Amino acid sequence: MSVHRPEQPLPPYVPGHGLLADRTVVVTAAAGAGIGAAVVRRALEEGARAVVFSDTHARRLAEAEEQLAAEFGADRVAQVVCDVTKEADIAALLDAAEAFGGVDVMVNNAGLGGTADLLEMSDEEWSRVIDITLTGTFRATRAAGRRFVDAARPGVIVNNASVIGWRAQEGQAHYAAAKAGVMALTRCAALDLAPHGVRVNAVAPSLAMHPFLEKVTSAELLAELKQREAFGRAAAPWEVANVMVFLASGYSSYLTGEVISVSSQHA
Repeated sequence: MSVHRPEQPLPPYVPGHGLLADRTVVVTAAAGAGIGAAVVRRALEEGARAVVFSDTHARRLAEAEEQLAAEFGADRVAQVVCDVTKEADIAALLDAAEAFGGVDVMVNNAGLGGTADLLEMSDEEWSRVIDITLTGTFRATRAAGRRFVDAARPGVIVNNASVIGWRAQEGQAHYAAAKAGVMALTRCAALDLAPHGVRVNAVAPSLAMHPFLEKVTSAELLAELKQREAFGRAAAPWEVANVMVFLASGYSSYLTGEVISVSSQHA
């Protein structure tokens, strides 16, 4: 029997409390209005020394940098065009953080979705989702991890997984496999890097509402997805970003190798 879940109101926006004071944060896929962009803003509000953020869209990046510089100061933000399928791009992104003392927190938000029935899915569709969503996260985790170890710095890595890595959904074989891989990568990387004082964790959101999602998803499907959530609504991107900031902060100092569901949906 289906249950109608009334949509609960969005809670008040949480003000910053200095959780990332004096830290340099690097965020991938952070132009626009999604989770990555929310992480950049939350990190700045939480007192980050600087945030270096990336995307593959140069114009949106420049617009975001201009807006954030006007709000938080040009000396606290920088943007770099970065394709996470290219190791050199990731290196250039981390190099940009050196101007602010080097990376302290790496947030791997880049990912690519899509819908395709398994029987119709091409090798190219499968490989592109895996390369960006899973292998891109691996490349950035490896690159940041090496910098933390070389600098003897107890850095933090936060990955963006998805509840779809736990449960099945039609047309999502490539994306679900990639996100399940991000979860496994997070757990294994945490053990490899723990002897160096580096922590690695992930969040697993379900439905986070932003303008782009509304453009590419039908109102009927969004209504159905919202009904799967306990609060009868999608998360705001900043609600997911709050948990990522928590994982990046000293408040989670004994957490590593964990995947936290930012959702009412579980395995």
